[in-house]
Amino acid sequence: MTRTIALITGASSGIGAAYARLLADDHDLVLVARRADRLADIAEELRARGAAVEVLPADLMTHDGITAVTDRLAAGDVRTLISNAGAGGYAPLTDVESADIDRLLTLNAVAPVRLVHAALPGMLAAGEGAIVTVASLLAFSAGFTDPRAPRRTLYVAAKAATLGFTRTLASELADTPLRVQVLCPGVVATEWNSGAGHNIPWAMTPEDVASASLAGLRLGETVCAPGLEGQDAALDALLAAETALVSGGNQPALAARYAAPPALGRPWSVGRSSLSACPARLHNSWR
Repeated sequence: MTRTIALITGASSGIGAAYARLLADDHDLVLVARRADRLADIAEELRARGAAVEVLPADLMTHDGITAVTDRLAAGDVRTLISNAGAGGYAPLTDVESADIDRLLTLNAVAPVRLVHAALPGMLAAGEGAIVTVASLLAFSAGFTDPRAPRRTLYVAAKAATLGFTRTLASELADTPLRVQVLCPGVVATEWNSGAGHNIPWAMTPEDVASASLAGLRLGETVCAPGLEGQDAALDALLAAETALVSGGNQPALAARYAAPPALGRPWSVGRSSLSACPARLHNSWR
């Protein structure tokens, strides 16, 4: 079997390292992460199993780091891209430093788009390729008020962008041989957010998450939620709701509730209780 090259970001631990170990038997690897020492350790392990491994230390919170990886992808020989690197930055938006907004959005939302854009020409020219972006079940959670969920405004903004980007890209590439998937795990037992997931008894292992993703690619799944039974029905319901919003709302006339609006008052005081934030108890283990 001809070995093709897979590039994995966030490959020094957790889900990224699990992908690397699963792919090492039949892929050569380009491993990307901030921690050069950790990359060297896993590279040595995987070379012992017969894989050719390049290490590419890069901080994808920075545009220089992204450029280093896109330059490698521009070589055109990568056939599998797994954009896994990410960070939570869980906090109420008012508590996030301005500089951290840029860094977190660069890592969680900009980097996946830039990397995919750089990888596509080589894959399309070769007539084969697979793209996986790693988002989160929290990408669906803008209206979710479970008290166990973290304060996550910035994270949801980024991961919802990755979810929408990847689903739309899959439609754009539907007539090509390329396979496209967005992975949406829940709580995973990794070093994510100081390893909080290790203390959650119902956390999934990173090995199971990565294994589900690769199985989902073989099944042709655009969205992979590793723990979700009845995924097809849930996604069909999501698509129906999206279609109702987009098609139903794209009308030339105002909706009836706006045709004769109530007298203007203080709109921010109406129904405010329905917009309350999640309770303060946090679980920082969500991926």
